[in-house]
Amino acid sequence: ADFDPARLYTSGGGNVPSLVFRTLTTRNRADGAEGTKVVPDLATDLGTPSKDATVWTYTLRKGLKYEDGSPITSADIKHGVERSFAAELSGGAPYLRDWLIGGAEYEGPFGKGKGGKDGKGGKGLDSIETPDARTIVFKLNKPVGDFPYLATQTQFAPVPEKKDTVAKYEEHPLSSGPYKVVKNVNDGERLQLERNPHWSTKVDDQRKAYPDSIDVRSGLDPAVINQRLSTSSGDDARAITTDTNLGPAELAQVSQDKDLKSRVGTGHFGYTNYLAFNPDVKPFDQKEVREAVAYAIGRSSAVNAVGGSSLAEPATTFLPDQKTFGYTPYDHFPAGKNGNPKKAKEVLAKAGHKGGLRITLTHSTEEGETGPKLASAVQQSLEKAGFEVELQGLEKNKFNEKRWDAKNSPGLYLSRWGADWPAGYPFLAPIFDGRQIVENGANFNHAKLDDKAVNKEIDAIAKLTDLKAAAKRWGALDKKIGEQALSVPLFHPVYQRLVGKDVKNVVISDWTGVLDVSQVAVK
Repeated sequence: ADFDPARLYTSGGGNVPSLVFRTLTTRNRADGAEGTKVVPDLATDLGTPSKDATVWTYTLRKGLKYEDGSPITSADIKHGVERSFAAELSGGAPYLRDWLIGGAEYEGPFGKGKGGKDGKGGKGLDSIETPDARTIVFKLNKPVGDFPYLATQTQFAPVPEKKDTVAKYEEHPLSSGPYKVVKNVNDGERLQLERNPHWSTKVDDQRKAYPDSIDVRSGLDPAVINQRLSTSSGDDARAITTDTNLGPAELAQVSQDKDLKSRVGTGHFGYTNYLAFNPDVKPFDQKEVREAVAYAIGRSSAVNAVGGSSLAEPATTFLPDQKTFGYTPYDHFPAGKNGNPKKAKEVLAKAGHKGGLRITLTHSTEEGETGPKLASAVQQSLEKAGFEVELQGLEKNKFNEKRWDAKNSPGLYLSRWGADWPAGYPFLAPIFDGRQIVENGANFNHAKLDDKAVNKEIDAIAKLTDLKAAAKRWGALDKKIGEQALSVPLFHPVYQRLVGKDVKNVVISDWTGVLDVSQVAVK
């Protein structure tokens, strides 16, 4: 993993990155739904939008310092954002390039390529202004009510220009958070972090930073991680995992052991697994056929296929079951727990397919949420409803390539989507906004929906700076799109995280679904 703030694709400040890189805003460090709130971090508030939300102004807190005691300034945040446009530091989220005025042409501050004031690069981006050392202003090419969520991304971490070693910066990035990097081996394969003496809770009300030092290893096999955590011998007693989940077999073992059971934290994250249709492929051009598929699906067998109710919750809505997304319950094609084959057959017969229908379901051959087990559960549900289903398994990379190819995606396939931050925009816009159909590249709008009314509503909601009001409208839009049977939501995954036996203060927010390293303490 790269440990450069420009190259990290994380929201909410990330997990380990958040120990070193503070951002303008961050996620609220709280358990469950409370953790989906966006809160100020380096900034004094969530930002002041202009009347039409095209200009966002932030003021930095007083007394902010780096690990070397030097002050953090607005110019450093400007430089941090600008360097994320450089080709040699690619990897971060695409929003800044799309939203900042001049972002699409800008090529970073390192003196190569176009953009900048002198036309040669090597200069700043004019749409980011720093009128003084504590003020930073972002000028956008369209209204963005969600900007406070975006400002949690590590691209908003301060990087002082004088200390910027570009590609080498990740070896020793200057910390604005509670820990500094003392060792970075092989691109973050092993990171050693120690307390930053210039950080204090006076200037940071989110992170707790209880341990004196943190040792991060990446690239371990998930089964090995869970084995080491459950045994908890030596240093492993004080270990946690930042993203490893317990699988069905491990959960069965854990549930029989009282000690292990007490060391499991449950997480939710805005994610939906669903059946995607490409309506350009027959017979899925017929809405009735898509409806029949929706009526046929038994959610129980889908949930069981991925490990049961402690690892998945049935879904009938596209938006995850969380208030922050604007979750609005609906079930347009009620199938009950076990599917409604009778209704599915009726709908098919009406559409002129009285003798059933032959279809193909494409899935990944790799075990998991788009794998063979779920595919065969879906196949069984559909066959009860009179469909004849052929399964087409593709190797993982080939599968992803195919499902994201606008021209050649299959008619029916397993898919899933997780949002970059807990709100309706990054959940619904990439999937249903007609202007986000990508002809050559990764296309996520599987149904190739380009509906003027939907596009217009996406724009209208995206302008809202009242995030609660926006959420309500995202939910209503989800319900409206759902009527077209362009996808069949199957389930929302649930995460079970094991910790070492001496670990306390387990906080798992619904923003990340993983244990928050900044809150962990050791007994």
